[in-house]
Amino acid sequence: MTLTAVKVSKTKATDKPQKLSDGGGLYLLIHPNGGKYWRLDYRFDGKRKTLALGVYPDVVLVEARERREEARKQIKNGVDPCGTKKAARQTTIAEVTNSFKSIALEYHPIKVPTWTEGHAKQWLLNLERYAFPKLGDRPISEIEPLDVVAVLRDLEERKNYETRDRLGQSIGAVFKYAIATGRAKYNPVADIRIALVERPKTINFKCIAPAELPVFLRAVATYESLDKVSPIAISAFKLVMLTATRTSEVRFAKWCDFDLDAGLWVIPEEQQGRKGKHGKRKAHTVPLSSQVIAILRTLFPITGGGDFVFPNRNTHGRVISENTILKIIETIGYKGRMTGHGFRSLARTILGEMGYRREVLEAMLSHAIENQTEAAYVRTNYLEERRGIMQKWADYLDMVRSSADIVELKRA
Repeated sequence: MTLTAVKVSKTKATDKPQKLSDGGGLYLLIHPNGGKYWRLDYRFDGKRKTLALGVYPDVVLVEARERREEARKQIKNGVDPCGTKKAARQTTIAEVTNSFKSIALEYHPIKVPTWTEGHAKQWLLNLERYAFPKLGDRPISEIEPLDVVAVLRDLEERKNYETRDRLGQSIGAVFKYAIATGRAKYNPVADIRIALVERPKTINFKCIAPAELPVFLRAVATYESLDKVSPIAISAFKLVMLTATRTSEVRFAKWCDFDLDAGLWVIPEEQQGRKGKHGKRKAHTVPLSSQVIAILRTLFPITGGGDFVFPNRNTHGRVISENTILKIIETIGYKGRMTGHGFRSLARTILGEMGYRREVLEAMLSHAIENQTEAAYVRTNYLEERRGIMQKWADYLDMVRSSADIVELKRA
């Protein structure tokens, strides 16, 4: 006797499993826990087999009968329904585990121990934001060069070449890992450079000539004497000038990074503005001149109650704007002629002319040694030698400023 929808719905579970037959091998298996499961018993190659057709009420009687008929057609054509279902399930599993996203997420934790925290976070964020929406669910072996080009061109159109190139490197790394683990045959990123727009050449940071320094420093001194000059802003400006560090490193400096008694500032690796070609970022120790120590001791009563040395006066938990240094430069009349980064070039040039060794000055600027052979032989950061150089640089700036005539500011 065939089943009815009412009987399927009304039959209650008992303390033993029940089978309600619908004919043709189809039956409803009712477990003691109340679960109802459609099953099909059949014979294939002389063996008795059972095929699961779904769970009631997700699969109702009419659908269960349709699935039974599909299975019987397969059997008639010499195809085992259980084998077909297993193969489909394995294909689905393979597609999920071999997708670009799954392989990227598998690769990421392997590399995290060798990366800085910031790089590891940004690496994954770029993939989530730009690559996963288009490539994430696709089997990695099916992704072609044109697919990768389409992802990178979105960034190209926004003139975001830096992120485009980093993203391309990340996608390429995922493919290299997939090849190494037997889930891809080739890396499509290797073939796409010709299809991308050439990255615009980097424009060097503006920097005044050494001969202009006397007048520039007197302009700074005149600006400092004006009313309502922010002690935080002018102190940050002086630190950039006196330490030859990057503007971002000064902006995000924390009091805990300084040992004023020892005259040292340790910039953590996550705050470093560069990464060498052959290694991860490293913490950079900056010896402090007596002038810098005096500036920081004066500033401590103002900002020492918080984490940041140069906090944003309008927003708690944030630092001064990246435009703070440029605004001072603009106010004293050097807009377009000088930048915060220009002090690094200026210090490098003048100290080089004084006869200090190139490798020591490169260490002072925290420049990575790109030559792998040379890097292997460098076992020191020349700390004590740099301590003398930093004091010499600060004394030199004081001397130059005191020898120049006072200049009038062009008020903005």
